[in-house]
Amino acid sequence: MALWRLHVDVADQPGRLGALAATIGGHGANIVSLHVVGEPAEDGAVTDELLVRLPPKVAMPALVEAVESAGFPVTVVVQADAQALADPVTAALALAHCVAVDPGSADRAVATMLRAELAEAGAPPHQAAHQADVGVGARRVRLRRGWPFTATEISRAAALLELAGAADADRAAVRLVRPRVSVQLTDGAEVVLRVATAADAPLVAALHARCSPHTRALRSLSTRPVLTAAVLQQLIGADGSTSVLAMTTDGGAAVGLANLVGTGPGTAEVALLVEDLWQGRGVGTALARNLVELARTDQLTEFTAISRAGNGALTRVLRRAGLRPRGRLEGGSLCVRAALHPEEPSPTAPTEVSLA
Repeated sequence: MALWRLHVDVADQPGRLGALAATIGGHGANIVSLHVVGEPAEDGAVTDELLVRLPPKVAMPALVEAVESAGFPVTVVVQADAQALADPVTAALALAHCVAVDPGSADRAVATMLRAELAEAGAPPHQAAHQADVGVGARRVRLRRGWPFTATEISRAAALLELAGAADADRAAVRLVRPRVSVQLTDGAEVVLRVATAADAPLVAALHARCSPHTRALRSLSTRPVLTAAVLQQLIGADGSTSVLAMTTDGGAAVGLANLVGTGPGTAEVALLVEDLWQGRGVGTALARNLVELARTDQLTEFTAISRAGNGALTRVLRRAGLRPRGRLEGGSLCVRAALHPEEPSPTAPTEVSLA
């Protein structure tokens, strides 16, 4: 017995769905599944998608003629395969799991969910095929199949692609820290390095409040103990930048914060903040080394930093992280640059001097 997919318009009247089922059953066909596709029309009419099993002795054109004669317009007639019998909710959950594990499979998962095939960008329209460009932002997929895509299906596809984007972001966050996140300091104490999240805003605000006005000023932050909401969001990486925390081993307090913000092709600005009581113990060096590893993984070539003139701690930390910082004075600020690959030193202006 063959499987067929039918889209049938059904008026919003009592008994109409029963009449449709009676018409199909009267011709020896069996309705395997039925669900509404799209949004109801202004008069309440809906389009039902029916999966119909048809015996060999019944011709599909004859069934369609009978259904339309009974007052039910048929808009789509497509032969289906055994995959159409799968429960759509179970199938969607399985595909979502695949995308969460492997975000790169999102395009194929979307095509499978919508029972479509991927269409290459720029390819000429396929004969008798309906196409749809689904997705959000830059992550989009072009699909085609033999019957129209509904708004509900397109929104489901967009949700699956959003899940892939979130999974990619989670993976990027996980690789920000080294596999060995516990770091021993010079005095034998330990801190734990991990990625900052939105939930860490209170910890970062408390770290800033505990720092002295001098330490805040060196980090180019307000000398006041309370951060504005906008600056706090930047410090925890809510703008897409990289933020790594140095935490006490019990996780109760943040004692250091490192930020890495892209400034151009291959370059990023680094900034460090370490609580006064934890300075001189290796916290800043541990954070800087972590950022160097991340930057090299992302194929960055140069760090930049801006601080107040006379901030020797910043340059010492960068040297201990394996870099060779060079800088110049601009007004009351010290502008530092450090190549991430020693064999390719950062180009310098004549007014720059070595800080090594």
